[in-house]
Amino acid sequence: MNFSNKAKEHIDSCRFCWMCHHVCPIGNATGLERNTARARALGLSLVARDAVEYSDDIINNVYECSLCGGCMTDCVTGWDPVMFTKEARLGAALDGKLPPYIMTMVNNLMEKGNIYGVENENKIPDFPETDTLFFIGEDTRAKGCAKEAAEVLKKANVDFTILKDEPNSGYSMDFLIGAAAETKAVMENCAKVLNNYKKVICYDPQDAKVMMREYKEWGIELKCEVVTFTKFVSDLIKDGRLNVKKTDLVFTPQDSPILARDLEETEPVRDILSAIGTVKEMLLNRQYTMLAGNLIMNEYMPNVITKVAENRWINAKNADAKILVTTSFAEYTKLNETKPEGIELMKLEEAILKCL
Repeated sequence: MNFSNKAKEHIDSCRFCWMCHHVCPIGNATGLERNTARARALGLSLVARDAVEYSDDIINNVYECSLCGGCMTDCVTGWDPVMFTKEARLGAALDGKLPPYIMTMVNNLMEKGNIYGVENENKIPDFPETDTLFFIGEDTRAKGCAKEAAEVLKKANVDFTILKDEPNSGYSMDFLIGAAAETKAVMENCAKVLNNYKKVICYDPQDAKVMMREYKEWGIELKCEVVTFTKFVSDLIKDGRLNVKKTDLVFTPQDSPILARDLEETEPVRDILSAIGTVKEMLLNRQYTMLAGNLIMNEYMPNVITKVAENRWINAKNADAKILVTTSFAEYTKLNETKPEGIELMKLEEAILKCL
């Protein structure tokens, strides 16, 4: 496998460093050294030097990373394990060495439009055509619904539409194989649809991330304005279009790593929660948040992702949280599966509807 010079530099710098050892949600869940950025860099450094083959074990280890960016946030010297991990995944794809469980998801996406290989079971009603699109996203369409989020928009008299046949944003392909031609094709197909609208409201932070960041990196033009659901609703409240009431409820936000680190968006959720109640923070918040769930990885290492969610609940309990509020469907799903007694869990839109 051929690594770029930049990736080799970062691999060499990370392979003897322990700085981010304690912040990896996967490493904390498994207790295994192999799941730290340092151990991953050690293995990939041997591959980069042609000292060992790009073996199944090393490739599997590359897919044990959630790409959450906690290691990058904690690194004061600016090295980037996420970058070389994604490059290693691309190398596996180009060399025809993708693990069977990854190939299954890639094939599912190409055939069914989502990595889970399920038909869209959401009964999307007919929406009138407007210039504002509410983009629900792959995970929610395959595994849940965004009924409450749409209800929030309706309460503010937002004129929006939802597509019955929504294109895949390309997030999951970017996660699984990175900068491959197949990934770009999925993104370009999505961009063609998005460019029929003036504004796109992304329900899921992961779709917002690829549209707002990756499309630019790939030279894919978006003529529409893309905004996260969280930011859009925060502005609705500030502009007086969504009338909420202040309550005595105490909310603890679970910051999505994608929102907090990739998009550097941390305040809109707090502005919303402050408007409807009081905010009580966990110790690890904003850009220092801990991942609480990943549905892609849940397909091939569910026990580990369950432990990741359980660990986040421990953080919430230590902060004496009363109501934990999420902005990520994936994190909500895993947190809901592992919820302990004594703490409520709400999607952001559920909290808002409770306080109208």
